[in-house]
Amino acid sequence: MSTLLLNADANPVSLLPLSTLSWEDAIRYLVAEKATVLEWYDDWVVRSERWSTRVPAVMILNEYQRKKTTVRFSKQNVFLRDNFICQYCDALVTRKNATLDHVLPISHGGQTTWNNCTTACTNCNSRKGNNRKIKPKSLPSKPTYYQLVERIKNLKHEVPHPAWLDYLN
Repeated sequence: MSTLLLNADANPVSLLPLSTLSWEDAIRYLVAEKATVLEWYDDWVVRSERWSTRVPAVMILNEYQRKKTTVRFSKQNVFLRDNFICQYCDALVTRKNATLDHVLPISHGGQTTWNNCTTACTNCNSRKGNNRKIKPKSLPSKPTYYQLVERIKNLKHEVPHPAWLDYLN
């Protein structure tokens, strides 16, 4: 379980990845007065010998933190760029069954970059293998930060506390 961290403007500090804190860090932010608690987990209390508190579900920073708008290359961000759709057969994939495919295989000099990696289902990735003649339906490219943010907003979020949804929409 984790705590959603909001910037001083009440928006998540980051959506790529979503800005969360471990419950331990959330308690540290609370004690250090770096953030204010907006929502608590009702059924989760942590205790020490002399102190106890409920665990924060949503916190807001007391000082605004400038947002980073650079896009980091990662497997999850490639899947997000491609809308979790196999670029060879148009099948919908999940985080569990999606694979990262190199359009130009590494064995043929391909690199792990935005312009050479795409989302593939396990069947298409196996079928393609080391064949460099098979191409995806759309050629990969580096997305902007804002394109990925729009994609992530359209995903259904599984959240540990219902209050998160008020801040993620």
